[in-house]
Amino acid sequence: MFHNSFKNRQFSRKRNYQGNGRGFSNGRGRAKQRINSSSYVNKAEFSPIENSIPVKNSFADFPIDSRLHQNISLHGYRVPTPIQDQAIPYILAGRDLIGIANTGTGKTGAFLIPLINKIIQNRYERILIIIPTRELAVQINDELKVFSRALNIYSVLVMGGASINHQIAELRGNPHFIISTPGRLKDLINRRLLNLSQFKTIVLDEVDRMVDIGFINDIKFIISQLPRERQSLFFSATVPQEVNSIIQSFLKNPVTVSVKVKETAHGIDQDVIHIKDKKEKFDKLQSMLKQDEFKKVLIFGRTKWGVERLSISLQQSGFLAASIHGNKSQNQRLRALTQFRQNQLQVLVATDVVARGMDITDVSHVINYDEPSSYTDYVHRIGRTGRANKRGKALTFVG
Repeated sequence: MFHNSFKNRQFSRKRNYQGNGRGFSNGRGRAKQRINSSSYVNKAEFSPIENSIPVKNSFADFPIDSRLHQNISLHGYRVPTPIQDQAIPYILAGRDLIGIANTGTGKTGAFLIPLINKIIQNRYERILIIIPTRELAVQINDELKVFSRALNIYSVLVMGGASINHQIAELRGNPHFIISTPGRLKDLINRRLLNLSQFKTIVLDEVDRMVDIGFINDIKFIISQLPRERQSLFFSATVPQEVNSIIQSFLKNPVTVSVKVKETAHGIDQDVIHIKDKKEKFDKLQSMLKQDEFKKVLIFGRTKWGVERLSISLQQSGFLAASIHGNKSQNQRLRALTQFRQNQLQVLVATDVVARGMDITDVSHVINYDEPSSYTDYVHRIGRTGRANKRGKALTFVG
């Protein structure tokens, strides 16, 4: 269970945060890997690499309900992204699928569009979507509502940090979609409040992240509760060795769709900022944030305490800043994300809880105030900028 707030006395000892230093654990028992600082340097490319993948279909070519076509158009979608172009026909055909794509490539739409059509065709169909974080669950649910507007399709969010009693009450309404994090889902199964045998369509999204934050055993347990006959969809940016057993037990004769052509997005300028000590680190950060180009900045730290202290110090220095991390309540986290999305904040300071899958438009800069634990974490952090073929900048403090 997450704590709703920090006690004031926990921050009274040191008012000005100046960094955590290097070499500590990230809170999950995973040691920080040494990353060569040259890996943080890369010049943005002017031509979109992803556009080199040919798109064969338009949305009008997909055999889906006309009302869904209309909602797609109203959502502003004109041409499918490569992952949508390649995955949607297979999902519509009922195939199991492995989808490999970088973050920000439209994979949420790649599975939501055909699955909404599946519900339109069979109102008794029930679909389970499993994702690693509460923020991603809310984001997928919001997108589902847009695509399913006026179609009488209902969904329930099942996740920690929110009232389980309220979720149980909503589940009694037999929703078409359940969008859930693994921990809360397992809890409901163990309490015999949710029977997965009725779910004939399952999506595992951001699987590498779920494995990374320690959900692999929960995922294996959940898979063991599923019916044998089902359609299973697996989406991930990477396929680490640990997930091979999940793939083998989860999928049946899957088709693989991969549109991943490069580890990091093509439109991100990446560079390092060398610092001598903690004071210089915080001073340089303030100097950067005072520059006009730093309009919408996402700063990553490695611990909940460090992120909170940095946010408070930036607020005291006059910046519009907020924090998001595991010790915040769900309402606090969503409020901070909403304010950042709506440009009410200049700075959002976060742990890796928002590094994967979150779609936040027009982030001008990602700053790694603390270095990531691995290069994979780095890739996902900086993927919050330079989205939708726009330019972005990623800066990493090293010392």
